[in-house]
Amino acid sequence: MSFKKKAVLAVLAVIVVLLNIWIILHSSSAVRNVELNVTLNGTVTGDIQAFYSVNDIFSTEDSVTQSYKTPGTDQTVAFTQPSDTEYIRLDFGNTAGIFTVSKIQYTYEGQTQDVDLSLLSSEGALKLNDISESVYGDGVLKVTSTGSDPYIEAKAGPDTLAVSITESAKRSNLIKNLFYAAVLDTFCVLLFVFRKRFSTLPVELIQNRGLIMQLAKNDFKTRYAGSVLGITWAFVQPAITVVIYWFVFQVGLHSGDVQTAEGVTYPFVLWLIAGLVPWFFFQDTLASGTNALLEYSYLVKKVVFKISILPIVKEMSALFVHVFFACLMVFLYVVSGHFPGIYTVQIIYYSFALFMYGLGISYLTCSIVIFFRDLTQIINIIIQVQVWLTPIMWNIDTTGSSMPGWLITVFKLNPMFYIVNGYRDSMMNHIWFWNRFDLTIYFWIVTVLFFALGTFVFKRLKVHFADIL
Repeated sequence: MSFKKKAVLAVLAVIVVLLNIWIILHSSSAVRNVELNVTLNGTVTGDIQAFYSVNDIFSTEDSVTQSYKTPGTDQTVAFTQPSDTEYIRLDFGNTAGIFTVSKIQYTYEGQTQDVDLSLLSSEGALKLNDISESVYGDGVLKVTSTGSDPYIEAKAGPDTLAVSITESAKRSNLIKNLFYAAVLDTFCVLLFVFRKRFSTLPVELIQNRGLIMQLAKNDFKTRYAGSVLGITWAFVQPAITVVIYWFVFQVGLHSGDVQTAEGVTYPFVLWLIAGLVPWFFFQDTLASGTNALLEYSYLVKKVVFKISILPIVKEMSALFVHVFFACLMVFLYVVSGHFPGIYTVQIIYYSFALFMYGLGISYLTCSIVIFFRDLTQIINIIIQVQVWLTPIMWNIDTTGSSMPGWLITVFKLNPMFYIVNGYRDSMMNHIWFWNRFDLTIYFWIVTVLFFALGTFVFKRLKVHFADIL
């Protein structure tokens, strides 16, 4: 092995070691959802609303409402709250009445923590509003409301449970990170042992990079050859799609503006375009990449031609349109006064991630479609379905509150969720991709698996391509 190769391997080994250290030492959020159970008996019906906060400032977004339905009976109402809650506020309907609270308890996976009811009494509470008295005695809290907005604010968070949750989260986080590191190391070992097999395709692509660019430009130009507007159609169709979706959702369905977790409000069209720009690229890549070998069948039959470059030619052709729309997206954010600043550079990372994900799938689908032509129609159906399964036109942060947790997890397992969410993190939420640690690791594991499977199937079947075509 030459000195140059040894030096490259040494640098790669250092990078792998640093990645292992970063992965193992990475700490995830220890905040979990706990349940606040309030057992009470009232003289009137009403909506019982529980607010939560890490300070003494409360907002409607950080609250849960449950109904007390039958006066004169004991009822336990349950509210979901984060474990880092320090302050709570309980609203007792909107009419005058008397409520007797017998128990307030936090629960989490079988663990419980009782709240000292005296903290919500007139002497212990931080604030009372439209409440004439709140008296604690004989183990119960008697609350007498007198106005239309009665509530009690108190410092009564699940601090004991939070300590237990944090310790448990640290243990599970370490186990998870060790698993991630093991997956990385296993992949690196396999890559080194079978480096000759793995390096064949990348070497071919690098050696033919000039031809790839030339073919990509020709593909982009000839796609609309003969039409009056030419390549303009490549930009008109996606633009019209954005306008249609905007009209249907904002004008027709009155979707309204979108507010981020930081409280910044964005016009719906900006939120929409940040999701559609990567989707257009993926849609074009999957459709054209699948048919790459069929479209260039005359090149596949040439013995000396490297047919492995054809899927990437199609993706490079789609990339030209994507770059235009990505720049247009940034321009629209700038003129609307919402320039994301340095976070804009993440678009390059997420575009590269989408490029690699789409390329891996294209190698797989373009190999199979030669033997199973119906795959083209199946891909078209998958594209139609996935655009709705991916939170592009609907907001998972708001709509997801009415869905079961397992369904939200299923949506997030879709690799395109990571990409679409990443574009919005870059343009709106101002969150770096490494702060999405679990999603980033998961996405790249799936991408590597697709790429490995796609290139493996491509190599095994390519000897038959010319015969079938």
